[in-house]
Amino acid sequence: MTRIHALRGLAGGLALFLCTPVISATPGFWQTATQADFLRGDVDQLSVDEHGRLALGPEVRRVFDGAVSVVWAMVAQPDGTTFLGTGNDGKVFKVTSGGAGTLFYDSPELEVHALAAAPDGGLYVGTSPDGRVYHVDAKGEAASLFDPDDKYIWALATDAKGLIYAATGDKGNVYRITPDGKGELFFATKATHAMTLTFEPSGHLLVGTGGPGRVFRVDTAGKGFLALDTPYQEVRAIEVDGRGLVYAAAQNGRPSGGGQEPADAPTPPTPTPVPSVSTDIVSFAIIDVPVTAQPGQTPPARESGGQPSGAVYRIQADGLWDVLWEAMDDAPYDVSVEPDGALLVATGSKGKIFRLSGDPINPVLLARVPAQQATMLHRAGDRTLLATANPGLLVAMSNTRATRGTYESDVKDARMVSSWGSISWRATTPPGTTVELFTRSGNTRTPDEAWSDWSGPYQAFEGSPIASPKARYLQWRVVLTGDAATPLLTSVSAAYLQRNVRPKVASITVHPPGVAFQKPFSTGEAEIAGFGEEPLERRLSNQGASPAGQGSAPALGRRIYQHGLQTLAWKAEDDNGDDLTYDVLYRREGETTWRALRTALTETLTVWDTTSAPNGTYVVKVVASDARSNPADLALRGERESASFEVDNTPPSVTIGTVARDGERFLVPVDVRDLDSVLTRVEYSLDARSWQTAFPRDGILDARREGFDIRLEAAAAGQTLVVRATDALHNVSSGQVLVAGR
Repeated sequence: MTRIHALRGLAGGLALFLCTPVISATPGFWQTATQADFLRGDVDQLSVDEHGRLALGPEVRRVFDGAVSVVWAMVAQPDGTTFLGTGNDGKVFKVTSGGAGTLFYDSPELEVHALAAAPDGGLYVGTSPDGRVYHVDAKGEAASLFDPDDKYIWALATDAKGLIYAATGDKGNVYRITPDGKGELFFATKATHAMTLTFEPSGHLLVGTGGPGRVFRVDTAGKGFLALDTPYQEVRAIEVDGRGLVYAAAQNGRPSGGGQEPADAPTPPTPTPVPSVSTDIVSFAIIDVPVTAQPGQTPPARESGGQPSGAVYRIQADGLWDVLWEAMDDAPYDVSVEPDGALLVATGSKGKIFRLSGDPINPVLLARVPAQQATMLHRAGDRTLLATANPGLLVAMSNTRATRGTYESDVKDARMVSSWGSISWRATTPPGTTVELFTRSGNTRTPDEAWSDWSGPYQAFEGSPIASPKARYLQWRVVLTGDAATPLLTSVSAAYLQRNVRPKVASITVHPPGVAFQKPFSTGEAEIAGFGEEPLERRLSNQGASPAGQGSAPALGRRIYQHGLQTLAWKAEDDNGDDLTYDVLYRREGETTWRALRTALTETLTVWDTTSAPNGTYVVKVVASDARSNPADLALRGERESASFEVDNTPPSVTIGTVARDGERFLVPVDVRDLDSVLTRVEYSLDARSWQTAFPRDGILDARREGFDIRLEAAAAGQTLVVRATDALHNVSSGQVLVAGR
């Protein structure tokens, strides 16, 4: 009888947190429940279907390991023999159907990128970086067949007449070669590289290029037609099905490893030719890189952001094409059509094999090879042969389901040392099948010898306490077993609780005195943001224009000026993401006791009506607390003091002395004094005319007390002089005198 495990809750794991004295009170959860979630991890003998279910997959086993870094090319014979073209030693291996492998041919070049079957049971071998085509007979004896000026032979194909076609780089040419070695230029792609060759049933040759990635359809006369123009760097593989549909795998690639590229070398597609300096031999490896659009092209976009690593295109018989599948992280290297019409896609950089079927397409992660890249596919009876890179292997994927498989999740980052809660899962386990979960933890991003050993298996699917040590990172592993049937794992949830970290007040902004910000309301009225003490009518009754030189604050609304207000704003951080509250304290210069100005604020802004405070120099302190998210005995506080600022609500005093005659003018002495802040502006007006600036006797308006001599023309006799003074806190006072002539 089938048992269905249900996720009943995490109460058992969360109960552990109540006994842990050093952690934050709000747990986090990692949930793996969709195909996208499961694809972030690594599978071995498991599949992930379109519904996000993890199940036993087809059995994958190694057939041959030639101790090479990469298998570039593969040709399978009807008797089950498989030939492998490899690098970086330029060897060709012959592998029997039973997996016995021998060295068939050792070329003088470093890479064998292309193979094609010869009619005598031998092979045509294309090499790089010297760009030659050899004919190797069934005994392994080789003779040079064709030596063009091109540097690389990327692909070989033969037609029904026995003619050989060679795709080359770095000139992007396709040559047609007779069996006796006479070659001619058949088609110039105008691309940097001609990468792959495939014949259609009509006899037309399909040519995939690199730099840029395009597909040409070339007739028997060598006339080419552009069938597909992709935004990718190369078209890596082309496959034609029985209905005449053409599938093309496009991706990007670049060289890696040591060595320096020649100055005149093109930007090569993947696979990459061996760079060389002088006579030095430099090895290299396949790597996968993100897509880069060709000039004038727009790369395909993904809703989740970023650019795909590659795509599989489908070209209809009438020439219409569409993007069949895009991959964000798995660059396609080869495609193969299954008997039922489904498409297998070999990818890197984790060696995944996808199966595409349905309308619309439903991708299934079918299997993974024990290498970083799966470079080629070939259907051989009841199994599929796969060539790989890093390392270079021949692998077989059978139609038989594996009886045991493992899955390792991506590494989960709690962002700081944390305590673990429980791990729970949902699974369907038919009789004779099992699902076992394990965990390990560590403090490095990549698991290594410094991580803990695997803990488990855990017994309670509804929630088992995680036994791994406290750390920053966690990884879980699941083992599925079954003979007659497969279990189905549909979700895994793991809980963690971060160690509580003290909140930080990162900065405090003391706005200029009198500056405030309006806060809009649905009624259309406006209230000062951060100020809630007095009625709106009183606050707006004395509203005036903002002093010159002050900008706007769009995030808070329109900036206004209100005498006596002091706006304070701050920024706070909490690495746990806790809800914070704020206390604002103040003290006057010379005092040591902090007094509360505001408490339990949830906003990072407050306004102080300083008209209620004595004049002087003040400092405020903002205290951030995470008590709303933690028990009282675990809550932490962080604080910061502001820069000092002045509070002055007393206007300057203006004293006008005796008006005296000074020749044809009147001299009016004026003394202006402020007890708490410097003077910023002194002006005078005669008989209500426009204000004129008065300049102090010492020429610099920079003190709390300044003396002025205002000189007036004799015509000012009998007129009233008004003197107005403004201090740094925008306090204003004035004095007046009647100018009497004598």
